[in-house]
Amino acid sequence: MSAPNNRTEEIAARLVRLSLEAGATEAEAGVAEGAEFECTVRLGELETLKEAGSSAAGVRVFRGKRTGTSSTSDLSDDGLRRVVASALALAEVSMEDPSAGLPAPAELGCAEGDFDLYHPDIEAVPPELRISLALRAEKAALDFDPRITNSEGGSYGSSISTRGFANSLGFLGSYKTSSCSLSVVSVAQNGDSKLERDYWYDMSRSFARLAAPEDIGVKAAQWTLRRLGARKVKTQKAPVVLDPRVARSFAGHLFSAVTGEAVYHKSSYLAEKLGETVASKCVTIIDDAIMPGGFGTSPFDDEGVPSRRTAVVHEGKLETFLLNTYMARKLGMTTTGNASRGLAGNPGTGHGNLYIKPGTKSPEEIISSVKNGFYVTELIGSGVNIVNGDYSRGAAGVWIENGRLTEPVHEVTVSGNLAELWSMIEAVGNDLEFRGSVASPSLLIGEMRVSGT
Repeated sequence: MSAPNNRTEEIAARLVRLSLEAGATEAEAGVAEGAEFECTVRLGELETLKEAGSSAAGVRVFRGKRTGTSSTSDLSDDGLRRVVASALALAEVSMEDPSAGLPAPAELGCAEGDFDLYHPDIEAVPPELRISLALRAEKAALDFDPRITNSEGGSYGSSISTRGFANSLGFLGSYKTSSCSLSVVSVAQNGDSKLERDYWYDMSRSFARLAAPEDIGVKAAQWTLRRLGARKVKTQKAPVVLDPRVARSFAGHLFSAVTGEAVYHKSSYLAEKLGETVASKCVTIIDDAIMPGGFGTSPFDDEGVPSRRTAVVHEGKLETFLLNTYMARKLGMTTTGNASRGLAGNPGTGHGNLYIKPGTKSPEEIISSVKNGFYVTELIGSGVNIVNGDYSRGAAGVWIENGRLTEPVHEVTVSGNLAELWSMIEAVGNDLEFRGSVASPSLLIGEMRVSGT
């Protein structure tokens, strides 16, 4: 193990040494330190203000094939010794698991490169400016149109964190991240019509790259006004265009279906589909944990395995499942560097920057190709069954007639089966943008059931 570069690495390495000295056969430890800021405003007044720092550590120990984990926020020497003793005590009473253990030494390491994860300009922003950004964004929404009658508030948040990791096979590494976000939720009413709300937001690793608050406020107002006078439509089968804000959820559903846990337990409709066509040929889905500046980017996963770019679906074909070390062993496969967890506990499976690869058509071109259909801008509820693929969610948006957006629609349900819906994607937009770790461009699904009146 190389010499520690910072406090998180130093504490992680010490936890590993203490674990081995206390009788562990293998051990790994993670440490996180950081600071957060959050403020919310409403109708020009500051409502909440929070600024907090935190430090915590977690350790996972092995005694043969028995595992124990524990975590603490007490990073004193006594605190570290206590958390190690707690983890070892849990290992003593746990069941043996032949798949338990650290990754193979050859699987460990860090991806190389400048991942653009930390920018000091976020820390340099004074609190009064952070609050003023939220106020300006909300004011821009309220001033945009007299039909914007209220606000559910504007908010600004930022965070700085450092994460260190070490294990008994000699891995030692850390990385520092920064992020900031700004959002507004506006409310509109026209005469006696029903109140409608919508939002807009932006996120960035750098304060300098965050969208202007006035732009965010105006976009929130525009989205909200688009919903005024919404109606139900008759129940029918029709083409559906998913706006990027909601299309990203489809990428999330596919991720849930390709995790090692879902595949091993056969609780996924894709469990037996590796190597088969599971989507339209125009669909390629990437999990990229080394994208510079991405919100799902890191040089290594939560087991010390190098991060990477993985094509999960390529032109409709399911190329791989996403695995941590444990699930890879269970399935007779190799980890894909997708271990994810908090500071304690056994790793689950996470994603990096998960996205549907953009196509060549603009959203305007996609909408203009639809004679009679539904442009969905909001999905409500969680009626998604990953086991059998059944899909049913509340929806709102705008009806499409002869290639044009016409009347707003609400209080309807869109439904189908994921296996069929993926195969019915007829177009993928060119409007991919990242405001988080999951993203998608606009999607045109050839047919869904739209249930209304």
